[in-house]
Amino acid sequence: MKNKSESSFSFIDLFAGIGGIRIAFEHNGGTCVFSSEWDEIAQKTYKRNFGEIPAGDITKIDEDQIPDHDVLAAGFPCQPFSIIGDKLGFADTRGTLFFDIERIIKAKKPKAFLLENVRNLVSHDKGRTLKVILTKLSSLGYFLHWKVLNTLDFGLPQKRERVFIVGFMDNYKFNFPKGNSLNTGKTLADILEDEQDVEPKYFASEYIQEKRMNSVNGKSVPNPAIWHENKSGNISPLDYSCALRAGASHSYLLVNGKRRLTPREQLRLQGFPETFNIVGTESQIRLQTGNSVSIPVVESVANQLIYSIENKIMAY
Repeated sequence: MKNKSESSFSFIDLFAGIGGIRIAFEHNGGTCVFSSEWDEIAQKTYKRNFGEIPAGDITKIDEDQIPDHDVLAAGFPCQPFSIIGDKLGFADTRGTLFFDIERIIKAKKPKAFLLENVRNLVSHDKGRTLKVILTKLSSLGYFLHWKVLNTLDFGLPQKRERVFIVGFMDNYKFNFPKGNSLNTGKTLADILEDEQDVEPKYFASEYIQEKRMNSVNGKSVPNPAIWHENKSGNISPLDYSCALRAGASHSYLLVNGKRRLTPREQLRLQGFPETFNIVGTESQIRLQTGNSVSIPVVESVANQLIYSIENKIMAY
């Protein structure tokens, strides 16, 4: 496979959030020529790290104003399809943002695109929502591939399943990366900060800590661990983190049943570099990291995508 540093292509970063997808494509040698993100706090984080403010609401941006590009990348809003959300799909106005992706692809005709969304998109409305999306993309003349990938398989200790849709203007051979079947990579011990260095504000109250301890009495508890509280109130101490969520309760994930994740730990669980700077309040930071992507997963998919484009190996 071609070395990443030898690649050279242009891409756009839609629904950019704090730039996780951009980092993944830049690691593959790409140059971002346009970005769009409507959230003002995420825009500030994006500017601090990339030196530019993304364009705003994509629904108000004419497709002719967007530069030509080789690859369109978009982690389009997932709330309409999320298990945690109301699962309204296209009945939710955010769900219709997919159609802005459709109109941009139709106008700009990139060589390829990569779309990312929550796993529940696959089963939403008994599969009809995904079928609508695939049908519309196919009608634009693209050859499609899709698969659910888990962050746990790509070197990060976070169980985060997301569906990836890849499309090519030509019928290139494409294989999704399998990840690391040996589960080597970073562990929680690599991600977590020393407890003595964590500010007191991240520690749960004595009442919550005692309640957590009582709930796992008699269970096998790994160390270190992230204790996950599900919607039913059941506590699971795990040697990995369950998915970071944008709108989750303050204490649904507790390190060793005692404290919340720090901003740096949240960023590490998504694969952001140590030099990445995030802005905002604690709740705004949870929102930004929870809405972001796991960079190593996107980077691996992007690497395969670029390999297909540059080698032009046909699927037939």
